[in-house]
Amino acid sequence: MKKTDLIIGFLIGIVSALLGTFLFLTLFTKYNLFTDFQAIRAEQILGKVITLGAILNIIVFFILLQKKKELMARGIVLATITLAILTMFL
Repeated sequence: MKKTDLIIGFLIGIVSALLGTFLFLTLFTKYNLFTDFQAIRAEQILGKVITLGAILNIIVFFILLQKKKELMARGIVLATITLAILTMFL
């Protein structure tokens, strides 16, 4: 059991959630993640946007399961749980 696979999976989960958030904001809203961050926080939609961005983790999770990378898939789940807890506090 390699603990580095779990950490790599966690990092992949965080990066894919950030990528999903960026894609969601770019394609479906008028906001830009980098320039309008304060406006997103002011309207209190940051948690919702992070949650929608984490949907990309589902795709990555199933890809890792098909490639028999169970520990990396667990890291994806850990990243998703971490993002859910972060979203509750936002």
